[in-house]
Amino acid sequence: MRLKVSHRTEYSYDEPIRYGLQRLRLWPASGPAQTMLTWALHIEGAREEVRFLDQFGNDTRLLSIDGDPHTISVVAEGEIETNDTAGVSGPHRGFAPLWLFEHQTPLTAPGTAIRDLAASVGDGGDLQRLHGLMALIQQRIAYVTGTTDSRTTAEEALVKGTGVCQDHSHVFAASARLLGFPARYVSGYLMMNDRVDQVATHAWAEAYVSDLGWVGFDAANGMSPDERYVRVAVGRDYREAMPIAGILIGHAQERLAVHITVEQ
Repeated sequence: MRLKVSHRTEYSYDEPIRYGLQRLRLWPASGPAQTMLTWALHIEGAREEVRFLDQFGNDTRLLSIDGDPHTISVVAEGEIETNDTAGVSGPHRGFAPLWLFEHQTPLTAPGTAIRDLAASVGDGGDLQRLHGLMALIQQRIAYVTGTTDSRTTAEEALVKGTGVCQDHSHVFAASARLLGFPARYVSGYLMMNDRVDQVATHAWAEAYVSDLGWVGFDAANGMSPDERYVRVAVGRDYREAMPIAGILIGHAQERLAVHITVEQ
């Protein structure tokens, strides 16, 4: 499937910015499940200082901001050829060793609720257990926007029983690690069946399975990624794979607007 993606992020400020830095992870790579055909970044109000691959193999750009911009816009867009691999994205790559993904982070640190969830996964083969875990998470966490934010931990989301794809992915990663699987968070895009316009990127999780490599599980939708998914960045949690992060020096008040389209 050939997908066309446009992702516009715009920051508006009520006064000039003294200085700022932004880190972008917005450049998808080709792999077993996708081939990048065209991709471009358009940046206004900031300048690109350096480009590198981070420890997880994500294409990463650092932008600097100074002077008097009141608006900063970043547009990532292009076309990706995708194919359905039943969620399998292949062998482990990147500078970070596989064992690093066995370790929890502050956002995925398990408490009683996650430990009980992992313990409730039944017996069976690796894929059977992971699909069972995904089904349990979909049952326990209703998809409700506005009830969690980027600081919400996996344990908090599971106890609350509501959240978004970020929370489903954190709970899956935390639980899979308790079950003995290296696990990671994936940031990307999903072509919706009922709309083109979106206001946020998508997220899912992957677990490492012997003889298969990394296998994806989207607990928010109860399925493994198919040809409607575009993967962009990975990390142990949201903070390590988020599309844009940054710091500002000064007292300017910030307003954020995000507009995403994903279509054939």
